[in-house]
Amino acid sequence: MRVIFIGPPGAGKGTQCKKLVDWLRVPQLSTGVLLRELVGQGTADAKCVGEHLNAGKLVPDHLVMGIVSKRLAEPDCVAGCLFDGFPRTLVQAQLLDEYLGRARQRIDLVLSLQVAEDKLVERLLKRASIENRSDDSSQTIVERLQVFRTQTSPLLDYYYRQGLLVVVDGERPEMEVFEEIKQTVALHASVGEPR
Repeated sequence: MRVIFIGPPGAGKGTQCKKLVDWLRVPQLSTGVLLRELVGQGTADAKCVGEHLNAGKLVPDHLVMGIVSKRLAEPDCVAGCLFDGFPRTLVQAQLLDEYLGRARQRIDLVLSLQVAEDKLVERLLKRASIENRSDDSSQTIVERLQVFRTQTSPLLDYYYRQGLLVVVDGERPEMEVFEEIKQTVALHASVGEPR
C-alpha cells in the first residue's frame, strides 16, 4: 500500500499522513523530516540541504531520491508507506516510478490536498510561531508557495493521467478531511479495513 500526499506547504499533508499511518499501520516517509535530520550531520550533502531548505527552495532531485531510496530499502517499508512531501518534481516522480518498477512495486493512490493560498499562509505563520521552524518565515513561505506552483503542481496532471489522483478539500475540519481520505483509500487502493 503506497500512497502519495501532494499539496502546498501548510495543506495538512503531515497531519493527515500521521492519522493514516495509525489507521493503515504502514510507515510515513516524510522527506521534510529526513532532510531536516540530515542537516545536522555536518556533511557536504547536509550543507547543501540546509542551504536549500533555509532559502525555501527544493533540494536537488538526485540527492532527495538517494535519501528516499535508502529509506524505502528498510524492512518496515516492504509492505508499503505513505509519501509525505515526495515526490515534489516530475523528475522525482519518474525516479520513484523507476525505483518501484525495479522492485515490482507501484503507487496505489495519490491524494491532492487543496487549500486556498491565504489559508496556507495563515497556517504556516501559526506553525512557525509554535514549532520555531526556519523554513516557515514570511519570506520563505512566499518562496515555497511559488516553488509548489511551478515545480510540484505539474505532478497533478502526471498522476491524473495515470488514473491515480484524487483531489481532497483540505480546508474542512481535520477529522472531516481524514474521514474522506479513509474512504478514498479503501475505495481506490482496495484495502478494505486495515489490519
